Amino acid sequence: MTQAARLAPIPFIDLGTQRRRLGAAVDEAILKVVNHGAYIMGPEVFALEKALLDFCGARHAISCSSGTDALALILMAKGVKPGDAVLCPSFTFAATAEVVAWLGASPVFVDVHAETFNLDHASLEQGLVTAKAAGLRPVGVIAVDLFGQSADYDAIEPFCAAHGLWLLDDAAQSFGGSYKGRKIGTIGMATATSFFPAKPLGCYGDGGAVFTDDDALADVIRSLRIHGQNNEDKYDNQRIGMTGRMDTIQAAVLIEKLKIFADEIVARNAAAARYNDALAALVDVPRVPDDLVSVWAQYTILLRGRDRTQFAAGLKAQGIPTAIYYPRPLHQQTAYRRYPVAGNGLPVSDRLAGEVISLPMHPYLDEALQNRVIESVRAAVA
Repeated sequence: MTQAARLAPIPFIDLGTQRRRLGAAVDEAILKVVNHGAYIMGPEVFALEKALLDFCGARHAISCSSGTDALALILMAKGVKPGDAVLCPSFTFAATAEVVAWLGASPVFVDVHAETFNLDHASLEQGLVTAKAAGLRPVGVIAVDLFGQSADYDAIEPFCAAHGLWLLDDAAQSFGGSYKGRKIGTIGMATATSFFPAKPLGCYGDGGAVFTDDDALADVIRSLRIHGQNNEDKYDNQRIGMTGRMDTIQAAVLIEKLKIFADEIVARNAAAARYNDALAALVDVPRVPDDLVSVWAQYTILLRGRDRTQFAAGLKAQGIPTAIYYPRPLHQQTAYRRYPVAGNGLPVSDRLAGEVISLPMHPYLDEALQNRVIESVRAAVA
């Protein structure tokens, strides 16, 4: 391999190779929508919802305009309002807490496990105490399945049941995975996911979905998704809703991508296993229990005290991109600093924000490319 070829940048997420694999199928699906003209709520939207149900086993799948709107629709349907408290992790993307604040309620930030990056049950207990001490009404928990691995639902579900709280699974990064034989989309009172292009299952724009087994909740969400209209009479608006529909072209793209999604999940897990085998002696690698299936939205490592900026620069010089998810937990961000924090602080979230770094991860990361990444990591930590 020449020096130029060795240093040629590789993609962090390779959507180009996926597009070549799908060939003309996506183009034909898009053109079909263009030609039939049902650009909003066309037949592909309902076909996608049926395909998503078949994939994950939920009773209802409701497509929508984004993962953020999926979360918001669920909270709106549950009647979340000012004075309510919703417990959620701080080490996640802003959308998780943002939707709580939209409705005038208060996110209460809790800590995560250092090994999984997901909700810590002990911090949930502290968050409940904090919420009540602040005079708030705890109503629910949003558990985030970060980086593709599901949260510890054996601990979270009994906590919610004991305290009369609903459980919402923020599966923006984990759709396609499973928890001890339970498919993501079937856990909690509802699940929200995102089809942002960089997600394991992504469209060519914004998109999302809600999954639930609750018939009444599904009916309300379908109404809220289209301005709160009566599902039988669209000019009788029964609720204050939103414009939350997925456009038909995005549904058409997702139908084609879903056909290869199971194969891509297998490939993602193979790539993660190669990383773990090669890097475990050098850095702290992510571990997934045998009875969980991750979709590896990100492959995130800890550098054992090494300088992260220097590490990233060393890989960049070799054409290897990296990313930091997330450099600042939510409770430290300007918009969220006024909201309650569980206990005496969130030390794990604070520490992780200063140490995590993600390596290229996608289904088309072949061994030759992956060896380039591994060799660059070895050189950077030597």
